[in-house]
Amino acid sequence: MRLTTRTNLAMRTLMFCAVNAGRTVRKHEVATICNSSENHLAQVVNTLAQKGFIDTQRGRSGGLRLNRPANRIGVGSVLRAFETGMPFAECHDPETNTCPLIGNCRFRDVLDRALEAFYGSMDEVTLADLVDGNVPLAHILALSEQRLVATCH
Repeated sequence: MRLTTRTNLAMRTLMFCAVNAGRTVRKHEVATICNSSENHLAQVVNTLAQKGFIDTQRGRSGGLRLNRPANRIGVGSVLRAFETGMPFAECHDPETNTCPLIGNCRFRDVLDRALEAFYGSMDEVTLADLVDGNVPLAHILALSEQRLVATCH
């Protein structure tokens, strides 16, 4: 299994917001520190906002922040928001499936159970579990005054 770039960037963005809780972060700050283009990030931010993970505010003092506490954002729900639109295997998409084994294949059932187990284990993890007490991560993602000046120029 491999997560999409969008899902990975969504998790980076949420961790960035969680580490910098209490302030509105700017898209260019997230893009710079999380090594992403602002255009790609804009798509991710839009989905995160639509799904209720973050609040966004336009304008000069705008930006983004978590919509609820990090301990109430489940990693499984974030992954589902970004990954469920894409079938895991050809047989999971009834519109494009061409596999002749579909009616008798046990492999599909095994894949379904594995995906359920994966998402189930992700449901046990919150955003807070990833960031709270993670000093090395905070060192990378925390916006200091010095870093703020550098990213604004």
